[in-house]
Amino acid sequence: MKRLSITTTQKCNMIGAKVRQFRMEQKLSQQALSARLETEAVYICRGSISRIEDGSRTVTDLELYGLSKVLHKPIEDFFEEYPY
Repeated sequence: MKRLSITTTQKCNMIGAKVRQFRMEQKLSQQALSARLETEAVYICRGSISRIEDGSRTVTDLELYGLSKVLHKPIEDFFEEYPY
């Protein structure tokens, strides 16, 4: 699936900072997180994880589910900073 290229400084996701926080808490490199995701049939390369964390890449619902599963965090925890 082709991704849209956005050239603004606008964030493309709301969870990047939490992905980085949870990854660092578990002492995982971006490459190690990518490898864990592959075991769940979620394919996000190391570079894409970097872009998710800095907010310059979108995250699909399936990717969010995979991140939740491999980082052992409920999906709601990825949105803690965003009260609705």
